[in-house]
Amino acid sequence: MADRPQDQPKPVRSGGPAASRPSEIGARDVVAYLRQHPDFLDRHPDALRLLRAPTRQNSDGVLDFQHFMLERLRHDLARLQDEQKSLIATSRGNLTSQGRVHKAVLAMLRAPSFEHLLQIVTTDLAVLIDVDIVTLGVENSASRTARLPVHGIHLLQSGTVDKLLGPTRDALLCADIQGDPALFGGAAGLVRSQALLRLSFSRSAPVGLMCIGTRTPDTFQPGLGTELLTFLARTLEITIAQWLDRSR
Repeated sequence: MADRPQDQPKPVRSGGPAASRPSEIGARDVVAYLRQHPDFLDRHPDALRLLRAPTRQNSDGVLDFQHFMLERLRHDLARLQDEQKSLIATSRGNLTSQGRVHKAVLAMLRAPSFEHLLQIVTTDLAVLIDVDIVTLGVENSASRTARLPVHGIHLLQSGTVDKLLGPTRDALLCADIQGDPALFGGAAGLVRSQALLRLSFSRSAPVGLMCIGTRTPDTFQPGLGTELLTFLARTLEITIAQWLDRSR
């Protein structure tokens, strides 16, 4: 009598039983979560853009403005976020500029001599305030403009400062211009934007002009604040006046 074949063992799947798929989040779960976290939209304002206002059927041709109100809120939210980003970027830029001007002022105040002060202004100052060139102009009764032996200092015709700035203005910002050789000398070709600042050393001393130039056309745009630049110019004129008094 032949042996009965033994029952073949059932194959066992590797990896154990199939993992159950996670259940999808339903509407009730969402509502329950929002009830437990009523500040959800405060913490995640971008989620408001994902929502769509429900439509309601109204009789007699009455329109439901709920949808339009929500779209307006979304638009206002996006605008406020853009304004916030712009404000933060502007604030950071202002802080950076303020720090640079403060370093420049300290460098001028530390100058051990009048000659060193002029060297700082005409050589180091451009690096300190992140521009391309800084020069000084001093009015002279001579009919022609000329360059003094000191690098970066130029003689200007009498009345030049009032002609450029006007009799009552102490600062002028210009964008998208061609640099004037009378102000910037040999570097005038690279100047595309400039800030001109009046320097009044004393009633008896000639009027001066601080000229700041950059190769970027829109660095100094009319309408921008000039408080930091004016502070820099006031510090320079006071420092120069003090050195002139010492030399008398």
